[in-house]
Amino acid sequence: MSGAPDQLPALRLLRRGLAALGLSGRTLVVAAPFFWLTLFFLIPLAVVFGISLTAKQFGQPPYTDLVTAKDGTVQLTLNLTNYARIFTDPAGIYFRAFISSIRIAAISTAIAILIGYPMAYAIARAPDKWRNLLLMLVILPFWTSFLLRVYALTGFMRGNGIINQLLGLVGIEPLTMMQTDFAVYVGIVYSYLPFFVLPLYTSLVKLDPALLEASADLGARPFRTFMSVTLPLSMPGVIAGGMLVFIPAIGEFVIPSLLGGPGTQMIGRVLWDEFFSKTNWPRASALAVTLLVVVIIPIVLMQRAQTAVTEKS
Repeated sequence: MSGAPDQLPALRLLRRGLAALGLSGRTLVVAAPFFWLTLFFLIPLAVVFGISLTAKQFGQPPYTDLVTAKDGTVQLTLNLTNYARIFTDPAGIYFRAFISSIRIAAISTAIAILIGYPMAYAIARAPDKWRNLLLMLVILPFWTSFLLRVYALTGFMRGNGIINQLLGLVGIEPLTMMQTDFAVYVGIVYSYLPFFVLPLYTSLVKLDPALLEASADLGARPFRTFMSVTLPLSMPGVIAGGMLVFIPAIGEFVIPSLLGGPGTQMIGRVLWDEFFSKTNWPRASALAVTLLVVVIIPIVLMQRAQTAVTEKS
């Protein structure tokens, strides 16, 4: 503690210096995430958006220059055909990929809600001595590689996998699970279920038990109490967890590549083909920017829904 008084003049000097620059401690704290966001999101996004406005060419880089200078004249050339091609492609590959991605992500999110809500509810109502253990079991899959976890599912769902071997023991014919949408749903739900359970658990564990007791004292049955008290108050957690499943699932590449079939055409696989197989960087960049816009829409809807739920409560 003897050094504490010696530090006060230094702190005052630091504050005066920041004040002279028009800065405050709060500004410095907020500046760190904004700097990170600018460096690793906004700048790469600007680069990708710029490439999406160019045209494909054979060379290095595989796209034309966006800005050219010749004879002292600077010319900006914008090519919007990459965006128009997404919706006017005669084969409809891109549009179908977007629709398929939204459908698979939405169904996977609904399944995650049906499975994850009882899990989060049971953990939130479990005794304190078991709660940390149950949470650790939910987080435990993250201790292994994502690619390894997805690939391990093939050992369960392939034709001679563990599931079909167990079914054969009871006389049931083998099921076709690999290279189907069903396998993709299983992979997405298995991989992203903790992202739904954890925020929902945070909402459920904060519920005041007095509200449940008051509902019971007023004669409400447990199901009525759940529908009238628990579910409405936990909706912010449901919405946040649902978005944490839906947003990464819509652009998933690894899961449909390993578990899906040729008919499972998600936008992540299309992006891979455009970038690496066709080396059409402008078209792939346009798809990436369009995907970002598609993802922003549910984020805005989530914020509005959370605000509405908070105001009602």
